[in-house]
Amino acid sequence: MALTSHDIKSAFVRFDELITIYRSALNGLNVYPVPDGDTGSNMSGTIKRVMAELDGTESMLEVTNAIAHGSLMGAKGNSGILLSVILSGLAETFSDHPSVDAAQFKAGLARASDSAYRAVATPVEGTILSVIRETSEEAAADGYDDLTQLMGAVFRRAVDALARTPDALPILKQAQVVDAGGAGLVLLFAAFAEIAAVDVVELPHELLTAEAHLDQIDSAPPVSELRYEVMYFLDSSDQAMETFRARWAELGDSIAIVGSKGTWNCHIHTDHIGPSIEAGIAAGTPSDIRVTDLTESPGVLETEEIFLPRDESAVAPIGVVAVVNGGGLVSVFRDLGVQGVVRGGQSMNPSTEDLLAAVEAVPSKEVILLPNNKNIVPVAEQIDQISPKTVRVVPTRSVPQGITAMLGYTTGSDDIEETAETMAAAASSVMVGEVTSAVRDARVNDLVIKKGDWIGLADGTIVVNGPDVEAVLRGLVAELMPPANPEIVTLYTGVGASLPATKSLEAYLSELHPEVELVVIPGGQPTYPYLISVE
Repeated sequence: MALTSHDIKSAFVRFDELITIYRSALNGLNVYPVPDGDTGSNMSGTIKRVMAELDGTESMLEVTNAIAHGSLMGAKGNSGILLSVILSGLAETFSDHPSVDAAQFKAGLARASDSAYRAVATPVEGTILSVIRETSEEAAADGYDDLTQLMGAVFRRAVDALARTPDALPILKQAQVVDAGGAGLVLLFAAFAEIAAVDVVELPHELLTAEAHLDQIDSAPPVSELRYEVMYFLDSSDQAMETFRARWAELGDSIAIVGSKGTWNCHIHTDHIGPSIEAGIAAGTPSDIRVTDLTESPGVLETEEIFLPRDESAVAPIGVVAVVNGGGLVSVFRDLGVQGVVRGGQSMNPSTEDLLAAVEAVPSKEVILLPNNKNIVPVAEQIDQISPKTVRVVPTRSVPQGITAMLGYTTGSDDIEETAETMAAAASSVMVGEVTSAVRDARVNDLVIKKGDWIGLADGTIVVNGPDVEAVLRGLVAELMPPANPEIVTLYTGVGASLPATKSLEAYLSELHPEVELVVIPGGQPTYPYLISVE
């Protein structure tokens, strides 16, 4: 028996059905309560993209190219990335053959296993890696020359390997569940076994639907204690990727990089958002940049903590102090090189004393202040007169302006007048929007605003309002878009932001402005669920 291109497509149709059925259960297996822990959703999203690419394909080359490209472009989270590299390993092996027999499936499993282990910087056993490795080892054993016999053995070994994942990963044993990614891979082999006419394909329903006992987990640390998940696609050469991999190894963990033919899907857990993105810019052209806060639940502000600048920033001849609130935004400013922050912003304006204390606390004798709010600018401009340090104010009226201003700053700068001028020019180049809710009835120009309405402000002026946050968000972005050649829209999500509204904006831009890249960064700021910059 051999699998035709039609059989391969049928197997993926079945895999898609099984993932859809068990998606919520796989999400429930995950023992890490962080936003990238939705294994079932990540795997399902990967397969949905594959299914879209498979539509209309006929030949084995068309089918395998669709699987490889679709899984690469659709992969999200660690589980999606690893599923992608496994599927690509199979597809690339099958692509040169008109049909797939036992020998080719064995070769595909070996390639998939090797590729999966190479894709991650630090392989962890007791995960999807263990399941693909053990199935590859089983397939390599003597006696499996018939495809139906092989697929039955591979499926049974995958179930057995899944059942033993808690033996390799103590946190799974404590939570009394198996690995979620490995469980998803078992569904793939179940689909292939069914297509290969294996007599009995009995899914391990109890393993797949077990409830994680998170209250039984002791204080053992999770796989990553770093704060942010950064993902993006990167167009780069193989040579440049060697330097990129080395740089990312310095910046975080849970690194997974998969791809070929110049396009790579890159995933990292890190405390350094800016440098992680800058590494991609140095290596090539990043796109579809996604940043997820792994430690904050939506709508929950971080507790007050001591701000520590990056080492190179701490010794800069010119320091920068920024007024900002929200854990994600503080992290962005830190990555961009500020020496100090003052927690504050709209409805939380710091005093002259607060700003002076922050300026005095930083080591540099020359300091640039970023007020990031029009109400704070006059207070900031008093600091130079009362501080023994030289202080200059770049009059940023919003956080997005402040972030853009930092793009004109380098830690090696030693001319404060020139640096402040460069930063001010950078800040003035960006269009800024804010979304918040009205605290009272009002009439502004031709807009009738009701208390509780969502309102969108462009550069401080209310330009759109209404009860539907999705409509207000889209309307505000439409007002902000420049008449020609917009490139990037950055959305900083804060307390009160909703995933449906963010997805609605993504769909809106994809349809009307496909040339524009949307970057979503969790800011954690209060009062304004959305801050927007358009460049």
